[in-house]
Amino acid sequence: MWTMKNILLLLLLAVTAWFIAAWTGMARRATAKGELDPAKPENAYHSLVGFVMCFLDTLGIGNFATTTSAFKFRGTVPDEKIPGTLNVGYALPTIAEALIYISIVEVNVWTLVLLIVASVAGAWLGAGVVAHWSRRKVQIGMGLALLAAATLMTLAQLKLVPGGGTALELRGALLAAGLLGNFALGALMTLGIGLYAPCLILVSLLGMNPKAAFPIMMGSCAFLMPVGGVRFIREGSYSMKTSVAMTLAGIPGVLIAAYIVRELPLTYVRWLVVVVVVYAATMMLRSAASESRRRAVAATGDS
Repeated sequence: MWTMKNILLLLLLAVTAWFIAAWTGMARRATAKGELDPAKPENAYHSLVGFVMCFLDTLGIGNFATTTSAFKFRGTVPDEKIPGTLNVGYALPTIAEALIYISIVEVNVWTLVLLIVASVAGAWLGAGVVAHWSRRKVQIGMGLALLAAATLMTLAQLKLVPGGGTALELRGALLAAGLLGNFALGALMTLGIGLYAPCLILVSLLGMNPKAAFPIMMGSCAFLMPVGGVRFIREGSYSMKTSVAMTLAGIPGVLIAAYIVRELPLTYVRWLVVVVVVYAATMMLRSAASESRRRAVAATGDS
């Protein structure tokens, strides 16, 4: 039956096929030209990170900030390539999440479609900008955005933001606010800042049932990450080996969480994530400060 939801799922499968074809083709050409800057050979570590983070992501924790922390902890991916690596490496696992949650969680389909379109538009514009940023700009941008994400997570944990209502759709001014908010969140995704926690808060502030956030946030990411990811791939602004390891390990993590575990008491895990996000933000800002000092020393030496 050709319902709007079924059409949306078919479009998502089409986007998946397009992303795989684009990634494969561009990666082959870049490899042949020697243009890619691969990560350090730590695929076992990246696979473990991808599996664990996608497992938690499926349960609503989010995986961008925690994965950024893992990269910084071992220094395995250059800072300027982290946003692209996250968007490319987690695109297919997130599509798997979206296919599952769009199918089983009730939400007004037009509200879902419009919020997804807004996030994709934000991601497309954001990726075009971030892919050309210098290492220092990425470090500062990610550091500040991670601190903002940690603040939102803390407010949610302390129940200082509304817990949501019962609505399954948005109309009028509330819909306009949701579109503007999801557009901004899509743009922030290209900085390596996860959409899940802020999207859940946005949906709750607009009076929707928090459960409705799952197909909205996962559907948004499933469409915007391939779109943004292709722009990063085209610019070579990602780590191919790391992305492949994260993809291959992440998909089983999604399936196990969705079909076997389904639900866990995650209160303490969320507090741990707040700590991890603050750590990642601090490391990014420290790296930016070090970059500034190196530039100052180099400029002094040249003069």
